Formats: sequence, structure tokens, C-alpha cells
Amino acid sequence: MLKNYLTIGFRNLRKQGFYSFINVSGLAIGVAACLIIVLFVIDELSYDKYNNKADRIYRINGEIKFGENHIHMATSAAPLAQAMSQDYPEIESAVRFRSHGSYLVKPANGTDNIKEQRVIWTDSTFFKIFSVQILEGNGNTALSQPASVAISKTTAEKYFPNQSALGQLLTLDNKYTAKVTAVFEDMPRASHFHFDILISLMGDWPAAKEAQSTNFLSNNFQTYFLLKTGTDAGAFERKFPGFIKKFIAPQISAALGNDFTMEKYLAAGNKYEFTLTPLLDIHLHSNLKVELEPNGNITYVYLFSIVALFILAIACVNFMNLSTARSANRAKEVGVRKVMGSLRGHLVRQFLTESTLITVVAFLIAIGLAYFVLPLFNSLSAKSLSIPFSNPIFYLSIIAVALVVGMLAGVYPSFFLSSFRPVHVLKGQVSLGMKSGFIRSALVIFQFAISTFLIIGAITINRQLNFIQTKKLGFEKDQVITIHDTYALRPNVQSFKTEATKISAIESATISGFLPVESSDSWRNDNTFWKEGNQPTIENLVSLQNWTVDNDYIKTLGMKIKQGRGFSNEFPSDSMAVVLNEAAAAQFGFGANAVGQKIQTFDGNRPDGSPDPSTIKYWTVIGVIDNFHFSSLKEGITSLGLFLGKSDGSISFRFHAKNSQEVIQSLEKVWKQLAPGQPFQYSFLDEDFGKMYDSEQRLGKIFASFATLAVIIACLGLFALTAFTAEQRTKEIGIRKVMGASVSSIVVLLSKEFGKLIVIAFVVAAPLAWYAIDWWLKGYTYKTEIGVMVYALAGIFCLLIAWLTMGFQSIKAATANPVKSLRSE
Repeated sequence: MLKNYLTIGFRNLRKQGFYSFINVSGLAIGVAACLIIVLFVIDELSYDKYNNKADRIYRINGEIKFGENHIHMATSAAPLAQAMSQDYPEIESAVRFRSHGSYLVKPANGTDNIKEQRVIWTDSTFFKIFSVQILEGNGNTALSQPASVAISKTTAEKYFPNQSALGQLLTLDNKYTAKVTAVFEDMPRASHFHFDILISLMGDWPAAKEAQSTNFLSNNFQTYFLLKTGTDAGAFERKFPGFIKKFIAPQISAALGNDFTMEKYLAAGNKYEFTLTPLLDIHLHSNLKVELEPNGNITYVYLFSIVALFILAIACVNFMNLSTARSANRAKEVGVRKVMGSLRGHLVRQFLTESTLITVVAFLIAIGLAYFVLPLFNSLSAKSLSIPFSNPIFYLSIIAVALVVGMLAGVYPSFFLSSFRPVHVLKGQVSLGMKSGFIRSALVIFQFAISTFLIIGAITINRQLNFIQTKKLGFEKDQVITIHDTYALRPNVQSFKTEATKISAIESATISGFLPVESSDSWRNDNTFWKEGNQPTIENLVSLQNWTVDNDYIKTLGMKIKQGRGFSNEFPSDSMAVVLNEAAAAQFGFGANAVGQKIQTFDGNRPDGSPDPSTIKYWTVIGVIDNFHFSSLKEGITSLGLFLGKSDGSISFRFHAKNSQEVIQSLEKVWKQLAPGQPFQYSFLDEDFGKMYDSEQRLGKIFASFATLAVIIACLGLFALTAFTAEQRTKEIGIRKVMGASVSSIVVLLSKEFGKLIVIAFVVAAPLAWYAIDWWLKGYTYKTEIGVMVYALAGIFCLLIAWLTMGFQSIKAATANPVKSLRSE
């Protein structure tokens, strides 16, 4: 029986070639898109699962709110890991990370440095907690000695090709020599951190000294706990307020005065809390300050999953629509079968077999499409996805989904077609019925409502990205080139700036590692200050980004002075001066009279590392600059102060040359003269700014691509339905033409029914899109205005595409010779 079903199914596929092509191609495109999105979602959900103890690993996060300052951070204090491990038996082990940015690295006997970005300082417990395979050395002891490093396999092959790296020496930043005590396998791609060099936190190097601090008020370390089996993380988390009261409150009290109590602090609406984030939640559910790497976003996973279902649904709707629409052509077949004794169940199985056959063919084509399109998707999404052809589960899943989709897509058409009564159909009394027409109309509305929704979403994302790129930032990002790692020039940093400014295309230059973009090469530092004359109470403290810059910083980056002046060599007292941004001036309460005011902070620490209230340092405000964005537009502009000093992480040059390559070559020539053997690294400030929104740009491109696919699939179905409608009304069109109807009137007649459905689809989609857009844009403090025109453009675009799709078939039917359609009458 099955063989008979398949034979008839293939026969119908060949007989109705045009409609079979529409069904198969639409479904194949939909399934291919769905498959790619499923691979993306599976990859996003797989992060950190390579760790054998992943279910017991947690990161501790901090949330601090005092006054107008509110900080969510992925870091904690250096002594916290040891203190908690001693006080709480729930902790089996702990590990800390401390980042100091990139390093210049070379073999101890080498001459040329290589810049390494993926470097971290960590504890010797790293390999006990995370499941990173050791290739050489002993993971339990690898980082237990001062000046020791563990390196990845790729790094070992880079610096010590064709030899063992174990026991070899590396020089870091031209001043630290470290011994390789272990080589580990490259960290899996699906990990929320990727390190090539692990430096021991033992010893007396700068980060190692930080690790020995007893200051609970300086939060610079990412801390992870391995909890004992059976530990209730929620119950453990509820103990943290007691820890804060025991260890942190006394140090705050010592700095702010003995009248400080945690109870008063919290009662005033302030907050000091620790929370735990499970390791498996970090990649998709964490977006805090000082993450080890940019994370994913669970919202995008949900969004793309919904888009995949939408696209697959549109493809399935095409099948259902065409199957029911062409039911009249198979009515006599159904009648004859029933007269010959075929039961309704047999007919249902026949039609379900045909739908499943189409689905299986579509799935096979879809796998091929996905294979060829996947490299393009990888370039858009910054992924390395591949189809798991070697995994048996993949084939089982494809077969199962193909059968399910085939059944679901064919269930309504099969029951509808098998319900025809033979006494009617054999007399030619076949009506597709009001119910069938209503369902087809509803499905067309569903298709184009989804398409309109996706188009509005794509337009919105594109407008927000354009808004970000064109918004006035408070500094001039264009025509600025930044040379990184300029500390490698020491002691010739100033000489490099001086020589480089002699290049005719260079207008000005500034030495500072603090740049108004978020990148691995841009430094950040913050501290608490208060206004002169006030006491350092919680209400008076201001969390201030304090950036060390030189005299030319404001000029080179095109910042605008609102009050007073910038730094100048003509005023030696500027060494004790500060330039605030508007946000800081407002938070200190200076208003329009900031110049001449003084701010102060603690300038020393107690033996335990906490601030020493007896050491207070003052700075005089000499100017106020306009607010400028130095973090993502998702965040507001916070208080910032510029301080005069040495910060030789980078040198930025403003230039006016049309050919930037000439400027780069000239700068590189000067660099090689002053720093032979040191890597010349540069970037353009506007490009660095754009990289802050890489994820949004990728989202926009991917969303636009899938919106286009949805429209194409919907139009394929509409094209076929229009063709079928024209075919069914051939004689009517012939009579109308004989009676004098024009081509345009016939085109309108054939198209207006579907045109109404497109308008209804827009009415359905618009409010849903508005709600989704409003929700997405809430993630941005600064956002574009989405007016009525966006919705109007999307509606007009959908209607235009639909009319063009219908127009071809309508014009073809309207221009046909009526003699051919009426000659049998």
C-alpha cells in the first residue's frame, strides 16, 4: 500500500510541476533558514558545558549603590575568595582572575615582541576548577610558584616551534621573565573566556601584590567558586549579607567615620550586595561591568528562535494554502476512489504521504542550501558553525522533524480533500467552500503579518545603528589614529610624539591610555571623591572616572570646554588640577560655578588596604567640558575627571590627510627608529567606536536577511495562489474581455482580494511590532525616534512587493486571448 501511495505521490509531483516547485522551493528555503538558526541557538546554549563540574561552578558578582552612583560588576575584592573559603564550608575551591590588558611577549632570548591580548593573572587552582586539558606539566602545581606561566598549545607552537615549551622562559613587556610550567590545550570556542597565557598570582609582581591585598573596598578580581556537591546555591547566597557586615562594613566605617552602620546605609536606599551567577548562565545572562569577554544575549536566542519558527510556519502555510486551493483539480480523483471502495482513512494516508514526500525532498534540498549558505552566515554572526554530518543524532533529528512538519503541513489539506462527497464531485458540483476560502485568507494574513513584523524590526535596528553612528558624541572620532602599546617606546615616548608631530599631515597628538571607546586597549580607573568642605559620607561621595591625560588631550580629541580652560604648560599648578565633565560638575553640586572649586579623596591606605582618612589630597577644578560618551549608548554618561599626568598606553594623532596610508607609513617609520623589534599596532578611533556595536550590527544584518527570506517565501505562495485563482477564473475573464473589460480592470479584479489581505496583515502586525520595538529600545539610554513613517514604509513595501508578485500573473491572465478560454462553450 505504501508503494502505491509513493507512486501516486511522485506522479502528482511531476503532473503539477509548477506548484510542486513552489511548494518544495519555499519549504526548502524555510527549512534551510530554520536549520541555520537552530545551529546558532545550539551553539549559544552550549557555552561552558565542556567543564565537568559546570553545575557546581559559580561567579560572584557585586552590586553597589550609594547616592547617585549605581554599579553592577562582575568583579569583587582580592581577599574575598580566601575569606569566604575560610568562613563557608560550602566552598570546595576558589579561583580569581585579574586582567591587566595586553602584553608584549617574546622568548627570553628573542628580540621581537608579539602583542598578546588573551593574557590573565590567576590562582594555582585554575586547573582544579575548569576542565582544561594539560598537555605538558602538572596542572595541580603549574601556577603555584612565583613568575610561572601556563600557555596554550597554539602559544607554545608560536614561541617554541618543534620543541617542548616546558621549562622555557618568556619575557613580558620587556621587564618580567616567566617560566613555562605547563602547556594546555587551546580553550574551547564555546567558552565565556579564552586565555592563551595564564600568569601566576604568586610573587611580588604588580598583579600578584594586588592579590595579597586585604582591602575589601577595591573590586578588581573576577572570583569563581566551586561549591561542594549538594550545596544549595540560593541558601549559600543568603549568607552574604552577614559576610558584608563582618568584613566590608568595618572598612567603610574606618574610612567614613565610626557613625557608619550598614543598617543606616541600607535604610537610606543604598545597596551593597553579592550574588552568584551559575557558570552556564554567564554567556547568555550576564552583561555586567568588567566581564572577561563580551557575552551573548539570551534575548537574541529567543528572537532568532521565534524567527526560525515564523519562517518555517510561512513555508508550511504555503503548502496548506496551495493544497486546499487546488482541491478542485483532485475532486474527481477523490470521488472515483470513494466509489471504488476507498475509505476516508486511505485517502487521508495518501495525501499525508504526498505532503511528507514533498517535505522530505524539501529537507534534502534545505541541507544542501544550508551547507552553502553557512559560511556567509558565519561571517555575519562571527561564528564557526558547521553542519554535524558525522553525528547520527543529526540525521535522526532531521528525519523526525521532516516527518512531523510533513504531517502538520498536510493534516488539514488531507482531511479537507478526503471529505468530498462522490455524488457531488462526479457531477461537477464542487465548491471549495466558504470555510476553505476563509482559512486560506487567514493563512495569507498570517504570512504577511509575520513578514511585515520582520521588516519593521529590520528597519528599526538599521535606524538605531545609523543613530549611533551619526549621534554627536561630545568628541570628534573621525581622522584620529591611535598607536597602541606605546609604553614599549620607553624612555622615548615623548620623543616619538615630538617627532611624529613634525609629519605635515599631523595636526596634534596626545599621550594617554584612556580613550573614549570601550576596547581592550582603552584603560579605565575610578575612585570616590567628595566636595571640599563636606565630610566623606555616603550622601556626599561621587564615583568618578579619573583619567590621566596630557596637555593636548582635549584639543586632539575635539572636546568642547564649557567652563574655564584645559591643561596648559603655562600653569605649573595644573599638576594638582582637574577638568570635570558636566555630569561630574552637576553631581558635585557646582553648577555653573565649578571653576575654582576643590574636590578631594583619600591618598593613602591603611595596612589592611582600606582608605586612610588621615591622607587626603585636593584638586582644583580649572575647567568643565561638555559631556561625551565614553561607553556604550546603552548606558548614560557618568561622572568623569581628567587629571594631568603620565599615561603612556597609547598615543592618538589627529590628522588631515586624505590618504591615511601615508600617515600610517610615516608613523611606522618613526616608530621603527625609536622602538626596533617592538610591534607597531594602530587603529582608527571611529572604527574602534564602531566595534563597540558589533553585536548590534550583526543582529541588523542577520535580521534583515531573515526578513527578506520570509518575504520571498510568502511571495512564492502568493504567486502560486494568484496563478491558481487566474486559472480557476479563466472563463470569467474571457467573458469579461468579450463584454469590453479593460486589462487594467481585470488586473485590479484579480489582485484586490489579496491586496485587502495584505492591508489586514499590516493592521495585525503594526501593534505587535510597536510593542517589540519599544521593548528592544529600552535597552538603550540614547535611542532613535521610531515614527509612523517606519510603519508606513514597511506596509507600503509589503503591499508593493505583493502587488508586483500578483501583477505578473494577473496581467498574464488579463492579456490572454478570450477565444482560447471560451472555444469549448
